[in-house]
Amino acid sequence: MSKDVKKQKISRKIKDFDELTITDDFMFGAVMSDPKRCKKLLEYILGIKITKIEYKEKQKTIDISYDSKGVRLDLTVIDDKGQVFDIEIQNGKNENLPLRIRYYHDMLDLDMLEKSMDYNKLNRCFVIFICTFDMFGKDRYMYTFKRQCQEDSSVFLGDEAVSIVLNTNGKVGEINSELRDALHYMAGQAPTGQFAKDLDDAVHKVKSDEKWRNGYMTYAVRLKESQLKGVKIGDYKRMVSDIRNGKGKGFDDFLIGILGISKDYFNEIAGMIDDYPDWTDEDIAYELVVGDNDK
Repeated sequence: MSKDVKKQKISRKIKDFDELTITDDFMFGAVMSDPKRCKKLLEYILGIKITKIEYKEKQKTIDISYDSKGVRLDLTVIDDKGQVFDIEIQNGKNENLPLRIRYYHDMLDLDMLEKSMDYNKLNRCFVIFICTFDMFGKDRYMYTFKRQCQEDSSVFLGDEAVSIVLNTNGKVGEINSELRDALHYMAGQAPTGQFAKDLDDAVHKVKSDEKWRNGYMTYAVRLKESQLKGVKIGDYKRMVSDIRNGKGKGFDDFLIGILGISKDYFNEIAGMIDDYPDWTDEDIAYELVVGDNDK
């Protein structure tokens, strides 16, 4: 494996737990697992007062499973009026974002219909994306969308579906000052404003909590496995471990034979072990599987 190829693969490594910021899915879910904090965020975004919220699954921690074949709703909550809110963090510009928003609305509607089986029971539904880029290029902090008649802008469809896209790098528009400061914090600025400081404190608390650290390890493994398109990483991990423990001890050829690999492949793995001493067996196994899938 060439050095250039290795550099390309390093960029696909999943972040270490201590490197996470509020705009990483796991950290955002952890911080927003506090209903008081999540409620404040919604109030600042929507400019309304919410008495209380409940997580859709009525659990204190966010579901971080990657096993589902359907859409993964990071943070879905319901308020005291039955309104449904799905909040997502989006890093890196995604041209398909409008279609994802449409799909998320559809999934939320299907979930509500399965429970009520009556179209008249569909509650007001908000899909909110907090983006670290400006999807629409207008420098606005917030873009709010409701279905509107093209022939007469005073006529709205009234289907109770609202889509909101927030831009952490926004400059234009009047929004709640606490929300503005929080967006600036999400863009990498020092926290100013009480809510932004609360978010920053929460991030530090999550990082000092062994429960969340261990949870991230599980999350990272599941994420890696999902990225490998079903390939079992365990076999590669064991192979790396065998090579790490046995290389340079006089029986390399025996290992090559017992593992059923070529000498070049053995040397490639041994080279990665030497070149990246801080990588775990799982890190190297992940890179190997991704590399093999790319061939």
